[in-house]
Amino acid sequence: MTSVNSLVDIAVFGIVGAIMMAALIGLLLVLPGGAREAPPGVRVAFGAASVVLLVALPVLAAANTLSAGSGFWTAFAVASCVVAVVYAVNVAMLPLVARRQAASGDRSALASLRPSLPVLAVGLLVCLTLGLVGASVAALII
Repeated sequence: MTSVNSLVDIAVFGIVGAIMMAALIGLLLVLPGGAREAPPGVRVAFGAASVVLLVALPVLAAANTLSAGSGFWTAFAVASCVVAVVYAVNVAMLPLVARRQAASGDRSALASLRPSLPVLAVGLLVCLTLGLVGASVAALII
């Protein structure tokens, strides 16, 4: 029964994180002038919100998993999967960002926004690292 609870945690926290990350990206895209012409304070606020989202959701998912009686490695797997779902939404939103940048006249943005295999591999390592951080913080809290 623990595996079903873990899958539910991944689905719930992953979907919430994906929706929140898509909303952040969408808000950044609709700013007048795009992200490049946004004031530095706005860019810092969006970056801070993204970091908080990428740390808080795995911690909450891992804490929920640990409180259900699962072990640390199960909590680590759940937290890593939650971050991976949010990461997948970021990768899926890249074509939208590229089209928006191209519409604003920046043609070089199209080439720089296509993820390559090494970039996706580094993203997977980041997901695992954030999952480990989330599970560790949850283990300290619980």
